[in-house]
Amino acid sequence: MIIRELTIDDIEIMKELFKSVISGPPWYEDWSDGKQLDEYFRDLIEVRNPVNFGLYEDDKLIGLSVGRMKHWCGGNEYWIEEFCIHTDYQGKGCGTEFISMIENRLAVQGYHQIFLFTDRNKPAYRFYHKLGFQELPHLAAFFREF
Repeated sequence: MIIRELTIDDIEIMKELFKSVISGPPWYEDWSDGKQLDEYFRDLIEVRNPVNFGLYEDDKLIGLSVGRMKHWCGGNEYWIEEFCIHTDYQGKGCGTEFISMIENRLAVQGYHQIFLFTDRNKPAYRFYHKLGFQELPHLAAFFREF
């Protein structure tokens, strides 16, 4: 497996992988509206300081980490907006290896931490705990639907 940085030129394969993973269990998110999916990925990619990685196996994109660099008083942080591994490769250590590759690359570039949000009731929650990510008990995520 190898890691590559992804750009706006890779948006179609990024959307394809994301949609294939997130549309199935346990998320079942409906991304059938292609325009909405395209706008969502443009929102993620066309930002100041985008940092996007792809995990490849034999030239096939099997992992995706979409985010951005954020400046903070303690140094640069990598904020992951979306992270996924192709369904056929989940549970085989690919996600763990991908996170490790990302951390190694970011450390060389002077980053000091990774920050992300995930649902407590999804397998990703346990995955991040297993990798040593810590919850921030003093922060709360809020939303208001209308």
